[in-house]
Amino acid sequence: MAKLVVLDAGPLGLLCDPRPRPDAIACRQWAADLLAAGHRVIISEIADYEVRRELLRAGRTNSVTALDNLHGWLEYLPLTTSIMRRAAELWAQARQIGQPTAADNTIDADMILIAQAESLNDPDTIIATTNVGHLSRFFPADLWTNIAP
Repeated sequence: MAKLVVLDAGPLGLLCDPRPRPDAIACRQWAADLLAAGHRVIISEIADYEVRRELLRAGRTNSVTALDNLHGWLEYLPLTTSIMRRAAELWAQARQIGQPTAADNTIDADMILIAQAESLNDPDTIIATTNVGHLSRFFPADLWTNIAP
């Protein structure tokens, strides 16, 4: 059964790191293995935003180019009005139950990511991340290294 693997900013940042760092190399191989096994690997627009803004701030133009090139290799999930409305609902619900994933005055990209993953409407969707804590309370998520091809 094919998995839909939605990338959080952590693994996405590793995928677009052109340096020969072991974790970046391992992440690129992991994504290639997922694709070879017939799974879908999806870049969420909110994760792209989080990674891109930091790369631009740091002046890492090679990594920005690598991020742009991922769009030809992996699927891209754009934000929509319905996704943002769902994210607002999730944000409010998280606070109502006392489990916010970010400070009240932030945009809370985790809730937007969760809404994007939900929008795929597929029970085999999982968020690949480097920080399971906040995400897994609201949507299936695991460390990217634990998601087997």
